[in-house]
Amino acid sequence: MPEKIHRIPRQRLDDNAMKVVYRLHDAGHDSFLVGGCIRDLLLGQKPKDFDVATSAHPEEAVELFHRGRLIGRRFKLLHVRFGRELIEVATFRAGHDSEDNDDGEQGRQAANGMILRDNVYGTIEDDALRRDFTVNALYYCAKDYSIYDFANGYPDLQQRIIRMIGDPALRYREDPVRMLRAARFAAKLGFEIEPATAAPIHELSGLLARIAPARLFDEALKLLQSGYGAAAYRQLQRFDLFRYLFPLTHAQLEASDWPIAALIQQVLKNTDRRLEQGKSVTPAFMFAALLWYPLYQRYLEILDEDELPPLQALHEAANQILSAQVKATAIPRRFSAPMREIWELQLRLPRYQGKRADQLLSHPRFRAAYDLVLLRESAGEDLQGLGQWWTDYQHGNEGQRRDMLSDVSTDERPRKRRRRRRKPSSGSHD
Repeated sequence: MPEKIHRIPRQRLDDNAMKVVYRLHDAGHDSFLVGGCIRDLLLGQKPKDFDVATSAHPEEAVELFHRGRLIGRRFKLLHVRFGRELIEVATFRAGHDSEDNDDGEQGRQAANGMILRDNVYGTIEDDALRRDFTVNALYYCAKDYSIYDFANGYPDLQQRIIRMIGDPALRYREDPVRMLRAARFAAKLGFEIEPATAAPIHELSGLLARIAPARLFDEALKLLQSGYGAAAYRQLQRFDLFRYLFPLTHAQLEASDWPIAALIQQVLKNTDRRLEQGKSVTPAFMFAALLWYPLYQRYLEILDEDELPPLQALHEAANQILSAQVKATAIPRRFSAPMREIWELQLRLPRYQGKRADQLLSHPRFRAAYDLVLLRESAGEDLQGLGQWWTDYQHGNEGQRRDMLSDVSTDERPRKRRRRRRKPSSGSHD
């Protein structure tokens, strides 16, 4: 497809990605911009990143870049770094039935069809058929500025269709994460998943339980923290995939007295809005919010079961909820620690009497905890005006804040839990 047809402006091509392409060309290798960057450029959108596909084997390509390093065993890739930008370079892949894979060492699949290793190299035509969806199998040639389309991806792009390359059921068994990717692209692009591509998802969704939690954590962020989280959530619910990312939250959706469905919607809409405004978001807040009601339910159960102080009961509930969640999606400690603080502040923010208000206001997680309070209220939970009180307190001057604190009736202060005295042990003590 020549440039006069696809009309991608050359100035929209990433300079660093083009440097990688030309370096590979100069070394005698075929090299193309490929995948989502070309798809997005054809749609008039700004690509998040640029990927390169080449005929050079990883060990050959890495020798050409002093800022490059090889990663991965299951799927070996070259990463070339330019400051904070990372260009991913992949060698053309071929099917596992290739003659280059006679010993099965370069490409290997489990008995259920899941790919365990995928380092069988081939031609650009082979590589196109190994990709997941037709709209992701478009290659941009820097030599003549044309686009190569081996899988009819351009017509599907024009018709706004997500279509699997090859047999969908077989491709999902090879890599179950493709089901999440189908939902993600449909949400991101506003496309419809083609019926034959959508049909096997309900039947095969259980295969996601076999995916490494660390990989599902990354997929959860791509789905819910990339600016189209509300649309992605609708796709996940449509295909009953949400349960594999947030099993505890899913379990409460239909059997809970809490407005959990509304909170999920509010959290994701708020995240989308922040990203659209160029504001930062953190996985710690999203996970803390989506797991809040499962945590709070467990917290109340622990209070009923054990004679624990509230904060200690909350910490125990947090331990249990996080232990269960990481079996689905791994949560790095740099996110789980702030989650615990956000949860703890949900109990502390209603206790703003005296000097506590200013102490809470200076807490590093106050803003996140305050935002969660507002979202809980907007979802329909009655917190007796807690969010408005903190809104007014933040915007008030010193005199107004003093008046607000003096207006708090002593009757509204939470009563301390009386601890039950333990019976003395009948045994002797040393």
